[in-house]
Formats: sequence, structure tokens, C-alpha cells
Amino acid sequence: MKQLLYILLFISISCSTEGTDDTSVMTDDGYTPLPNPALNFEIPSNFPESTYDVTQNPPTEQGFELGKRLFFDGRLASDGVVSCGFCHIQEFAFTHHTHITSHGVDGQIGSRNAQPLHNLAFMADFTWDGAATFLDSQYIIPITAEKEMNETISNVLNKLRDDDNYPQLYANAFGDQEITTERTFKALSQFIVMMISGNSKYDKWERGEAVTLTPDEDAGRILFDAKCASCHAGTLQTDQTYRNNGLAIDPAFNDIGRERVTGLPEDNRKFKVPSLRNIEITFPYMHDGRLQSLQDVLDFYTNGITASDNLDPLLVRPDGTLGLDITQDEKEKIITFLKTLTDNDFLLDNRFKEF
Repeated sequence: MKQLLYILLFISISCSTEGTDDTSVMTDDGYTPLPNPALNFEIPSNFPESTYDVTQNPPTEQGFELGKRLFFDGRLASDGVVSCGFCHIQEFAFTHHTHITSHGVDGQIGSRNAQPLHNLAFMADFTWDGAATFLDSQYIIPITAEKEMNETISNVLNKLRDDDNYPQLYANAFGDQEITTERTFKALSQFIVMMISGNSKYDKWERGEAVTLTPDEDAGRILFDAKCASCHAGTLQTDQTYRNNGLAIDPAFNDIGRERVTGLPEDNRKFKVPSLRNIEITFPYMHDGRLQSLQDVLDFYTNGITASDNLDPLLVRPDGTLGLDITQDEKEKIITFLKTLTDNDFLLDNRFKEF
């Protein structure tokens, strides 16, 4: 029911599309928008086409700046502290690096590990269970979730309208000072779709640039393709499916995963296959942050899987035992390869730094 309310709310605020206004002429409400040139949304040559239609919300200089301001503004939460950037820290690929699961308002502890925010313009849906199918609507979930930002959209808008600076920022981005839900979410998306992580060592190698993988990195790549790429597929390192990977139930959370969205028993404890980009620095791992290192992850896949009715069949050996056959030497080489997915240009990009 809650997911249906999210959908209905978004439909009510997104029945029209808005363009941008680059004029510097004073508007009827007394604001003079700054020039607002379009930003270059450049897709790396080794990437797929974006799933986000930027023609319906083209990133602009002022829209990006408004979205950035909103992303780091604690007033989107009921306590005035927990901003989007509170749980998504750039140096760690926009994850909540210091916590197993995210912490929300009043110190409340959530049940899921904060996912990294990169390459969302190429994703079909969002969150660990796919509760949002459109980026512009995804923001409703963390803003209104009790253990995250615990706020209402109407309260957020009122706080922004009462601020001395936001009316001018909205005028810069959209041509006049009207502050609406649709504009707020569009500005956040303009900021986030520009978060493209596509310049790791592996990307450069894949594009045929002047980069050579070391023998261990290349051996790890070959092993990865054989052992891991069925799920962590393609340049994005995810096939964007939902799978039960055999994690034992944590009684502290008892998270039913994708079933929470679909209501289907066959989706019980299925979670979205995460991208492995920047995986070296996005620990802890899994939807509930239970594994602390990449070694822990590979050990889990060799000898830690628990049986369940809808366990992914790829994790069942031909003899019926559970797990993948990966030796310790192979694990070390795979980890060496995974480190080539770290994109320091993205992690240090000044465009995304907090003010």
C-alpha cells in the first residue's frame, strides 16, 4: 500500500514537463534568473545508452547547482540534519561508509546499507528492492521513510519557500521562483544523473586506451568473467535483476526484500544485484552490510550460502551442494581485478563536493 501511495503521489506532481529559461530578464515575481547553459551529459564510449531520458529534464548549470544544494541540505529531513549527503559520502562512492546500515533522524538505525550513487542514469529501477522505477520519484522514499529523513513533502516545500535563497535558486534553474515538488525532484535528478563513474583503470582498458592490466589483474578479470559475470554483467557490473543469494535471515531485520514491493512469495529475500564499480571502497557489503571485506564476500560465496526455496540456481553446484568453486589464489586475483574498478576521478570530482 505504501508503495502505491508513492506512485500515486508522483503521478500527481509529474503530469507535465518543464523546460529551462536562460533569460536574464526580471520576471513578474521580481527575480532575475542567471544565465542557465546546458551541461554536457556525456556517456562514456564503453557504456550503454542511458535509461533516464535527459531530453525530458536536460541538466543545466543552474539546475545542477540547485540539485546539489538540495542534496546537501538537512532541511529535507524532519531534524534539519540528515541530508541526502549525510548517508551518501562522495569519497566512498556516495555510500554511508562508517555504518553497516544507514542512520536516520534522531539516531534511528535503518535496515539496509546505503547504496552507492553513481551511474543511476543507466539503471532501470532503484533501491535494494526496486521500489522506485523512475529516478525522479525515488526521492519520495528516503524523505518520507520514518527511519531515514522522516519528513513530508509539503513540509520540505514550505521550508524551502521560507528560505531567503531558494526562490532565487529556483528562478535561476526554472525561470521563475515557484517551488514545487516536480521542480525539486527534477533538480535533484539533474545533479545525480551527472554522477557518471566511467574512468577507472578497467574502463580505460575496455576502451582500448593506453592502459595495460597487470598479469594478476588480467587473470582476475578472466576468473571474474567465469565465476561472477553471470550476475555482475557488462560494463555496469550488474544485470539489474533481483536474486536470492543465500544470505541467512538476520532476525534483527527479517528483511523480505523484493517481496515487499511485488507481494510475490517467489520474490522473498531477493535483492537487486549491485554494481561492483568502486567496490573497493564501498564496504561493508550486502544489503544489510554484514560482510566487511571483499575476502569475506568471496568466502561467503564459496562456503557461507544457506539453502532456501528460491535460492538462485547459479549458486547450486551440479552435485547439489551450495556455493561457487573458487580457490584462495583465485579469490586474491579476483580482488586484484575488482580494484581496477575504482574510479578516483569520480571520487575526487569537485563538481560533487559538499559546499
